[in-house]
Amino acid sequence: MIRTLYLAACASLIALIFLCLAWELRLAPVQSGGSWLVLKCLPLLAPLFGILHGRRYSYQWASMLILLYFTEGVVRATTEQGLSQRLAIVETALSLVFFGAAVGYARLTRPSTK
Repeated sequence: MIRTLYLAACASLIALIFLCLAWELRLAPVQSGGSWLVLKCLPLLAPLFGILHGRRYSYQWASMLILLYFTEGVVRATTEQGLSQRLAIVETALSLVFFGAAVGYARLTRPSTK
């Protein structure tokens, strides 16, 4: 179970990083030719090393960070049309997968109280 949560968290975080880059640079940028909004993927790089190495603390604080991406996805899914709306729905789904996996991983790897 822990391995599955680890893999889900890693895969969804990496996919979310690539989605943010592709979305704002190529697929549906706010301005043609790309936008500075691509910098929104930088905070996702901060927990990446810890997530890949299975550090519980990284999972704990990254689960709070990811809620910003969930919020952005929901807002953009309800306010935009076309490809941007579909990308926002994917962002929301990826952030939910990461959140669930990160919380589950942190919970199952907590130190024993016995």
